[in-house]
Amino acid sequence: MKKIFKDDRYAWLFAIVSVVVIFITHHYVPFMMDDNWYSTVLSSDQPIRNFSDIVNAQIWHYNNWGGRSMTHSLLQCILLTGETAADVLNTLVTVLLAVIILLTGDSLNVKKSVSNLVLKITAVVALLVGMNANWKMSMFWESGAANYLYITCFILVFINTYLRALDVKKDLTLVSLWIIPLGIISGWSNENMGPVALLVSVATMIIVYKRHEKIKLWMILGSISSLAGSIACIVAPGNFVRSAQDNSHNVGIIWKLFLRGYSEMRGLVSYLFPALFITVVMYALLKLVAKEKVTLKEGILLICALLSWGAMVLSPHYPDRASFGTMTFLFCVCVSWCERIVKKNPEAKNPILIGLLFIWLRAMFFCCEFIAMSKGWII
Repeated sequence: MKKIFKDDRYAWLFAIVSVVVIFITHHYVPFMMDDNWYSTVLSSDQPIRNFSDIVNAQIWHYNNWGGRSMTHSLLQCILLTGETAADVLNTLVTVLLAVIILLTGDSLNVKKSVSNLVLKITAVVALLVGMNANWKMSMFWESGAANYLYITCFILVFINTYLRALDVKKDLTLVSLWIIPLGIISGWSNENMGPVALLVSVATMIIVYKRHEKIKLWMILGSISSLAGSIACIVAPGNFVRSAQDNSHNVGIIWKLFLRGYSEMRGLVSYLFPALFITVVMYALLKLVAKEKVTLKEGILLICALLSWGAMVLSPHYPDRASFGTMTFLFCVCVSWCERIVKKNPEAKNPILIGLLFIWLRAMFFCCEFIAMSKGWII
């Protein structure tokens, strides 16, 4: 077992197998349900043909169905490329999200061997699929991928920019050039993750102020743009039109509170349980093996996970795929703890890798089982 982990060739083998299996899985997950509708101009059955059609479709959508304009604009752009191109994009973005999680968790050390980095990325990809409450609908279904896989990349980059400002003392002036569009996209994304990004930007500025340090211009601009995006998402006329049509939760306040509480607990002990289990195990190793405390950045990310989970109490529906963002926050903390544990006690690396190997096998089983069912090999 030790030889496998020390041989660079095996890191690349795991990575190649993962990418190929994920791409093939994407190939067999068809455009379905919302994909079919968002492939049109929405107000009619006319297929989208260009970017102008997408703009017109999103104006109609904003006024008649919902406010997640950034997410659904992205979805329509993906659908416009065609199924094969979408499969390639989704596979690449899965790897990209793994890289961003490592970056947010301070585990993206490019100075070490490339194979070590490849192994880390493969491990995070395995976590995203193997520990996911609904891997198919949050990562492989086109509409789900746009809402969760793609948007989480934007949100984590936005949050990571602020978290790094707590350590980096340099005046990152150039950040002002892209923090505004990034803030708008992050805020104008989905109902539970967008506000969390805003709160992190505000919390970072408060911490900087408490340290008697200068609050940078880009911090203010990013926070304002995120707030503007969140407001635009929430106050969309289409949200009220859609809510007026939903009578499924037209019940008394007591019963409504019960249903919301039940939904939250199901999210915690069902949807998020695998990710929470990994988090608890890594925390135990951090305290027992590394004998270290949770850092400020890790604490903020844990609060982000708590808030993104808790925010769903405001929604009448908590689908399992909505736990995706919360899961990624937990994984950011886990990879940070893993890096510190191995650095403090190198002997802990192999047991951790063995655990990750089982998670990788679970992720590959899910995908391969779906492929086999799609091919008719199993029923």
